[in-house]
Amino acid sequence: MNILVTGASKGIGECIAHNLEGEIFAVGRCEERLKQYKNYLVCDFEKDIEILGEYIEKNKIDVIINNAGEYIYKESDKITMPEIERLTRVNLEVPMYIISRALPYMESQNWGRIVNIGSISGVMGESGACIYSASKAGLIGMTKAIALEVAQYGITINTINPGWVETDLGNSSIDESEFSKEEIVECIPQKRFVKPIEIAGMVKYLISNTAKGVTGQSINICAGLSVGY
Repeated sequence: MNILVTGASKGIGECIAHNLEGEIFAVGRCEERLKQYKNYLVCDFEKDIEILGEYIEKNKIDVIINNAGEYIYKESDKITMPEIERLTRVNLEVPMYIISRALPYMESQNWGRIVNIGSISGVMGESGACIYSASKAGLIGMTKAIALEVAQYGITINTINPGWVETDLGNSSIDESEFSKEEIVECIPQKRFVKPIEIAGMVKYLISNTAKGVTGQSINICAGLSVGY
């Protein structure tokens, strides 16, 4: 089973890649960290998108984990067009493009698995992060639409929405926000950040044949954050 993982050089993506069984094809920006994998592609989504598409087709990808993403914390009246374009491209357009290049092979073999890593911000909305919330909400809509298109081919596609996760990105998001980590934890029902291994475990389940009936779903792993407070 050939598995493509974007954003595999650190954080959630690295944890996912290390916990899946199969041939991992890692995609990211930091070559030094990607060298831990047998197969990898250094890719800037702004410049190397066609190269990524060719890489996907060449390696006959069975499973896609769209994990790479970017975050900006900024009030809505201060955002710029380049910021809107950058986050929309990385968080929504590129995952859609990756899927489009992988689907012909998946359809030809009547099997495939796609997991998008969204965010609880795309489910609930996050004040001060409207671009991020919008792009991650878009992933959920895309997932539902594509699920209907490919169900007949034995292909499943789902989105996992993590809450606050104990990663470098999670911690840097705190640095950008107006709240301390202690204040954020106090608002989480389980009073903790989610661990990357929890996301990896759900990914492992969703790409298994045990989960073949699970498709088009938006699954929250957020320590209760989406339930209320």
